[in-house]
Parts: sequence; C-alpha cells; structure tokens
Amino acid sequence: MVLLRLHNFTQPAVAAPNSALAVQSRFSSWLTPLVYTLGCWFVLPAYFRIKVTGQENIPREGPVILAPTHRSRWDALLVPYAAGRFATGRDIHFMVTSDEVKGFQGWLIRRLGGFPVNPRNPGIGSLRHGVEVLQNREMMVIFPEGGIFRDKELHPLKPGLARLAIQAESSQSGSGVKIVPINLDYSQPLPTWGCRVHITIGQPIDVAKYAQGNSKRNAIALTDELRSALTELISETQEDESSEFAESNC
Repeated sequence: MVLLRLHNFTQPAVAAPNSALAVQSRFSSWLTPLVYTLGCWFVLPAYFRIKVTGQENIPREGPVILAPTHRSRWDALLVPYAAGRFATGRDIHFMVTSDEVKGFQGWLIRRLGGFPVNPRNPGIGSLRHGVEVLQNREMMVIFPEGGIFRDKELHPLKPGLARLAIQAESSQSGSGVKIVPINLDYSQPLPTWGCRVHITIGQPIDVAKYAQGNSKRNAIALTDELRSALTELISETQEDESSEFAESNC
C-alpha cells in the first residue's frame, strides 16, 4: 500500500479503481438525526454546563474546516453540539485517528460522517477524501494538535491541515475554503458530571490568500495564523473564566 506522511502532504494522489485506498464518510439517515437529538437536547446538557460563544462565526455554506483544540473524547460530541445541524443546519465530517475507529465507537463514528487517518502514516485515500469533502462544499473537523492534551496549553499544530486546505482551494479556484479555530475548555482535566465546558469559536481564516505561490511556505504561514488564532481564543477563555470566578466570589 502506498502511504503518504501528513506533514509532507502536498496533494492527493488518485487511487486506482477498486483500490483499497478508497475512503468514504457518510451520514446515516436514521442514526445521525437520532444521535444529534439525543446528544444536543438531552445527554450533553444533562452531563455538562455548556457555554458557547462566537457561533455566528461559523459559515452557513461553503467548504469549511473546523479546527478545535483537543482536550477530551467528548470533543467529538461537543463540536457538533456547537456547530452542527441544530446550530448551523449542517452536518459535519470528521477526520479522526485510526485508533479511534474501533469497536462500538468506531461503528458510531463511521455512520456519523467520520473517517479514519493514520497520523503516523496517513493513507492516500484518507487525504484524498478530505479534499473531496471540501470540494463538495461541506464542513469537516480536523483536530490540528493531533492527539488529546489535557493541560489547556496549545501544542504544536500538524501542518497537514493547512496543506490539505490549500490543496482543496487550489483545485477549485474561488471555492472559498475557510478554517474556523475553536477552543474547547473544560473545568476538569478528566470531565465528569457537572463539568463546565466553554466552547469559543473564532473568526474564520480565508485560505484563498494562501493558494498562490510556494505551497510549502504558504502552509507554514497558514499554520502560523491558525496557531495565533487558537492562542488568542485560549487567552480570551482564560480571561472570561477569571472574570466569572471573581464575580461569583463577590
């Protein structure tokens, strides 16, 4: 099998017909609305105390990559809560690590728009499908830090997200790919019942300005802009939490 490392990704290779590299993601016609309804109206509000800010920053149409910080396995439910069909009228594809697409969780993920990628040796099919999702003007989640980090610090971002976004924009000039930074902040490192969650959604980043010229340099610059945007969101969230704590103790 031909493999391509995510950090070296520049463009998707075309898989041969009937190739094992082919990857698809889909939304179950019955499971997706059921999970959204149960999760958004019952499970999540009952388990967490959720605050969402910046929801108006999510584009209601066009190709979008949601780029959240990754702090818990709950993120895969909380991002759709804040940005999915009940918030924007849009369903969300997920690029998730192959380790997460196992057992019942994997069964569920595959029927809710998720598709696997090996972060160490990403297959061509996964990367190609990510570009296709954007070419179809849909919305997709990629966690730019890669793994889960519970220390509330921003960890190094994988440049593959930027390269994939640039490739999708370059393949369809004027398609208007946007990257939306999102910070997920939990009041507990290991969330339990009653945990506070603050989801802060930032201004979308326009990928078109990075679609011309040297793709490698542009990917670095785009990753830097995303890093700055996430860093700012983390600072805003921390300031907001400090203010709420001070008010509660007055």
